[in-house]
Parts: sequence; C-alpha cells; structure tokens
Amino acid sequence: MPPSHPEPGSAVRRAVGPPERAPLEGRSLRLEPLDPGRHAEDLFSVSAEDPAIWTYMPYGPFEDLAAMTDWLEDCARSEDPLTFALVERDSGRAAGMASYMAIRPAQGVIEIGGIWFSELIRRRRAASEAIFLMISASFDGLGYRRVEWKCDAANAASRSAAGRFGFTYEGTFPQHMIVKGRNRDTAWFSILDGEWPGLRGAFETWLEPDNFDERGRQRRSLSVLTAACSRSPSRAPS
Repeated sequence: MPPSHPEPGSAVRRAVGPPERAPLEGRSLRLEPLDPGRHAEDLFSVSAEDPAIWTYMPYGPFEDLAAMTDWLEDCARSEDPLTFALVERDSGRAAGMASYMAIRPAQGVIEIGGIWFSELIRRRRAASEAIFLMISASFDGLGYRRVEWKCDAANAASRSAAGRFGFTYEGTFPQHMIVKGRNRDTAWFSILDGEWPGLRGAFETWLEPDNFDERGRQRRSLSVLTAACSRSPSRAPS
C-alpha cells in the first residue's frame, strides 16, 4: 500500500540541522568527508580511466592531477555542497564522490547530487550502499522530510538509478540550466519521509550478504524491492 502523506496545512516536524562533516560507515564502503590530501590521487586515477563520468557534470574532465586537486580543494571548503569521497573497504581506495546540496533544514529538504561512481564500484553493492547511507542519514539521523535527486534529463543512467533507488519522478524543468555551453533540461525526483520506512526495509533486504552470490551478483533486484514502496512508477519518460 502506498504511504500516506501529511494533509496541506498540517503541522510538521523540523529537521535537526545540516549534515555534519563526518564519515558514514557501511559494510562495503565508507563515505569520508572529502580530503584532497588523502583522496585526490585515487579520484584522479579512477576518473582519468573513464572520462565519460564528466559528460553531464558542470565540471571536469581535468587534464592533470594538479587541476583536479585545485577543484577538490574548493569542494572540500564548501559546506553546501558537502562532499564525500566513496572509499572501498577492501582496497581503501577512493572510488567516487557524492554530495549533499541545496540543504534547507528549515524546510526539511536536502538533495543528493554531484554523484559519480568509478568502474571499481559502479553497478555494484557499494554504489547502492553509498546512496542508502546518505538517504538514511538524512531521514533517520537528521529528520528531513524530503530528499531530492536531480539530473540532466538526457542522462538515462542517472534517471534509471533514481528509480532503482526508490525516488519518484516528479517532472522535467525545460531549459533549467546551461552546462558546458549546452541546454540542460532537469529531471526532478524525490523520496518523502513517509515512504522511507518501506524503502529502508527494501534496501536492508537487498544489502544482506546472502542476497549476493560468491561473485557478488545480486539474487533479488533492488528495483523490484523498492518499486512496491513508491508513490507511482518512478521512471522518467525516455
């Protein structure tokens, strides 16, 4: 059964505050507050191997380690976006990035964005666990009411990921931005606090070790588990 939502005008709780610059711990990875001194070499190495990572980003690719380090230092100084390196437990390597952004505690709204996964974790348990940890910290730890996901409407992989993670598609804003000299229409998705208990259970079921075989392949699909908890089919039109 779809979750119920507050009636317009009803009283709501307020979020505790902005997220802290503190690690988020998972089984397969650890989200560490971005530290260029620790993470720059790994992040440059893994992103240089896959420049398509930057296709829909307003920054990158970076021609050398020094250029990326300069950018990472700017990211590390920022409180909004608040950026994390995604560090594999087994290897200790930084294998991607993700940020909290558009942080509005007074409204109970926060966005997860600036996400890229290297081949080390893309389409693997660690990538989905990173998103789970960030959503969980927003709802369970800080009391936010709404977690948003926005992406270039042309980015089919990001739209697909949003649906898989349980975000509901809410519409596309035409001519929303200019990115690298190109028009960007922006697709909007969200998860609401009333949906999160069901989605949390779906993630926890999917993340159980016995849901993966000896080669790390899933036995039950996360998209099937999360679909039952969404407001409506969480797919943007192609």
